[in-house]
Amino acid sequence: MATKTCIFTVFTFISLFSLHFSQSVDFNFPAVFNFGDSNSDTGGLISSGIESLNPPNGQNYFHNPSGRYCDGRLITDFLMDAMELPFLNAYLDSIGTPSFRKGCNFAAAGSTILPATATSVSPFSFGVQVSQFLRFKARVLELLAKGKKLAKYLPTEEFFDKGLYMFDVGQNDIAGAFYSKTLDQIIASIPLILVEFETGIKRLYDNGARNFWIHNTGPVGCLTQNVLRFGTDPSKLDELGCVSKHNQAARLFNLQLHALSKKLEGQFSDANVTYVDIYTIKSNLIANYTKYGIYLFLSRTMISLFMVKFVKRNVIAGFEQPIMACCGYGGPPLNYDFRIACGQTKILNGTSVTAKGCADSSDYISWDGIHYTEAANQFVSSQILTGKYSDPPFSDKMPFLLKLKF
Repeated sequence: MATKTCIFTVFTFISLFSLHFSQSVDFNFPAVFNFGDSNSDTGGLISSGIESLNPPNGQNYFHNPSGRYCDGRLITDFLMDAMELPFLNAYLDSIGTPSFRKGCNFAAAGSTILPATATSVSPFSFGVQVSQFLRFKARVLELLAKGKKLAKYLPTEEFFDKGLYMFDVGQNDIAGAFYSKTLDQIIASIPLILVEFETGIKRLYDNGARNFWIHNTGPVGCLTQNVLRFGTDPSKLDELGCVSKHNQAARLFNLQLHALSKKLEGQFSDANVTYVDIYTIKSNLIANYTKYGIYLFLSRTMISLFMVKFVKRNVIAGFEQPIMACCGYGGPPLNYDFRIACGQTKILNGTSVTAKGCADSSDYISWDGIHYTEAANQFVSSQILTGKYSDPPFSDKMPFLLKLKF
């Protein structure tokens, strides 16, 4: 695991080292405010008491369940590291004197853009998360106005104005809809979903937000859960073994989300709106899973430059499993069972069984059949930070290059 982590680190450095730089954009944000679902939830849903997580969740970095649906860190964590900011505490996490000085995370697993219903996993839809932020900001400024006692735990008004507002939400709107709607119905609902998203963005803008970072949704048809539920008929799968209709819906959602981002960019003349193509990054990873992480003929100069003394020629650190879950039950080819989540022990068919983790999660892209492993998240983060998957691209505008701590 350590060797593979190092290789991904070198990949990040080498990818970024070839870029050209300028000082036209300042990435030194004082704080980050994040909104989304389980892709970026650092403890929101768990802190609400709605769900709980058991080991081996959190095993690779935090060494215990951390509120993240992952074996370790999320994409959000790696991006915070890249900006030399601490990991975000969840808005609902009130235990242990959490610090919100450098930002706050409103994301909650299972959340949707559309308002939650009685059957929703999470009641914290995007609109609710925006309302939570507005309450958070008002309360913070109220407390700071009374004195400096809590100043070291809370963001200043300037931090709210100059902070980065990150969004990774929409996956559950698309993937969840397939349980009750046809593809045509889902496609028809996309404009309504994005009206709700636009409303939330404008509420934030009206309350001072000026830096927006929007992730599109990934290839949901490649999630183990969806392959098991909707991919039993091989004709419904694409060449990668992913559910075709799910990915078609995700691509159409992303196309319209991109158009909305450009619209907002035009409307908010005093703001920065960055759209990040997560779908392409993750699709490339799944399509070429054995290739990524392979570094041949690394020169001694490169090794010395990045101080990775034990990386040698012909080191291979590719993934081995693109779709099968690391932590699950059932064994190959998918190792996933809807009835039992990662780390749980249940009686199934009269027998006590446990959904256990695999021997080496860095071999896998999927952690638990729904979420990515830390190794996959690290790779995705390294690709985001090349800047070439963003609109507008920022490959020549990254002053924090050599501050990466992956």
